[in-house]
Amino acid sequence: MLFRSQRLPEYEIHQILSNPRRREALRYLGSSPSRISVRDLSELVASAETGEDPAPRDVRESVYISLHQTHLPRLHDLGIVEYDRDLKEVELLDRARHVDLYMEVVTKHGITWAEYYRSLGILGLLTIVASEASVPLIEAVDPLLWGSGFLALFAGSTAYQLWAHRWNVLRALKR
Repeated sequence: MLFRSQRLPEYEIHQILSNPRRREALRYLGSSPSRISVRDLSELVASAETGEDPAPRDVRESVYISLHQTHLPRLHDLGIVEYDRDLKEVELLDRARHVDLYMEVVTKHGITWAEYYRSLGILGLLTIVASEASVPLIEAVDPLLWGSGFLALFAGSTAYQLWAHRWNVLRALKR
């Protein structure tokens, strides 16, 4: 077992993330405010795998067994989760941040937040330049208003993203 204060080597992180069930489990644990039962976690992962809610019973059982016997003990040994085998409950630990850095956050529309913010910034810049260059219709609005509007979009988007991932933010602030 690794010391929990050590940083995980990249190859270990890539091994963790190479398995789709572990990725899904970590994703659900990251959005959970506290401990979650292995049964509930396995149902969420099974639903994500099959696209059905609830997932077929045999898939839920397969996911439960693999999480209980393989994936969660492995993540526990690496200090990523706290896994209580007796209570069959699991909770994400602070050390999961090392892994989280390698998991790109994707919006509901299939683009990453980084792509979204880059696109918003470029669109804002082009709009302001177009307003200054007297492009018809765009020039009717003062560049300061365009800039303020795009800054408000950035602020609103950031607030939404923080709200959507509030449990990760709160967990980081508790340290």
